[in-house]
Amino acid sequence: MKSVLVCFALKEEAAPFRKIAAAKSGISILLTGIGRKNAEKSVREFLATNSPELVLTCGFAGGLNPDLKLGDVIFETVNAPLAPPSGERVSGRTGEGLVSKLIAAGAKPAKFFCADRIATPVAEKKKLRAETGADAVELESGAIHAVCRERGIPCATVRVISDTAGEDLPLDFNQLFKPDMSLDYGKLAWAVMKSPGKIGALLKLQKRTRFAAEQLADILGKIIW
Repeated sequence: MKSVLVCFALKEEAAPFRKIAAAKSGISILLTGIGRKNAEKSVREFLATNSPELVLTCGFAGGLNPDLKLGDVIFETVNAPLAPPSGERVSGRTGEGLVSKLIAAGAKPAKFFCADRIATPVAEKKKLRAETGADAVELESGAIHAVCRERGIPCATVRVISDTAGEDLPLDFNQLFKPDMSLDYGKLAWAVMKSPGKIGALLKLQKRTRFAAEQLADILGKIIW
């Protein structure tokens, strides 16, 4: 395998994997920003001048399936050609070996729903589970898969559960985004000032997401070499 593009929305999601990728050749890390629009734009711009053999859309996902725990790494190969055409051999992580490598590394197959907003309360997660049958929700993979499908590039989602189906997020982060889907730190500060009791929950969330990112990096390190 000559080149792999690994996409993350945020630097916090990518940070542990960057340390692993630094020792490996042929790996590009792309920070797309949050949401489908940003993801599509970033990936299209990258592919205009690069030709990876595999694209992975990675990062955090909210659990919808109550059986999924914090730190569980799950995957979906929506448009990756898992079996080589005409029986020919396909090398490395593309082709028939991708799923087996993911499972051997400890990842679990799952169904994702690509949403337009962060699912914050448990009630919203339960509703999405009932309506879509998905195991987890995230905000970028649908757009990235669509772009790769156009270009015939194998693409898989590999994400980690950062908040489970049974827990509310401490704040409605959808209310804290700027129009470009970046976090408005002024709005965040004001939200915390209005509800100082949320500080402990936010610090706990930060610790949990750091743990989740490390779990994801470990799996990615095992399937990319």
